[in-house]
Amino acid sequence: QVQLVESGGGLVQPGGSLRLSCATSGYTLRYDAVAWFRQAPGKEREGVSCVDTITFYADSVKGRFTISRDNQKNAVYLHMASLEPEDTAVYYCATNLYPRCPTAWRNKGNYNHWGQGTQVTVSS
Repeated sequence: QVQLVESGGGLVQPGGSLRLSCATSGYTLRYDAVAWFRQAPGKEREGVSCVDTITFYADSVKGRFTISRDNQKNAVYLHMASLEPEDTAVYYCATNLYPRCPTAWRNKGNYNHWGQGTQVTVSS
């Protein structure tokens, strides 16, 4: 059973930065695509970024967020900068245990393993 665990969320002021981490227990992530999603209250869960050998970003975060992976630590990160109140959401990492991000990588139905989420609140 693949278990994903997110961490690093918190309260940050507009313009600030955070780094989210996605780690696994008992499984090696280094060969699989991993995506980050977010869900704001009352909204659908939306894809933010995905990484395999290249990276993909939603237009709303392009230039502000960076996805990366550390294979030695078996972790995937989401570096978030220039945060805006609209970035407030629960952030989830997900994988489908496949080496490539799906063509429709922003479709949550393409992933079958999810973490429990970490809250990010951007507010002054």
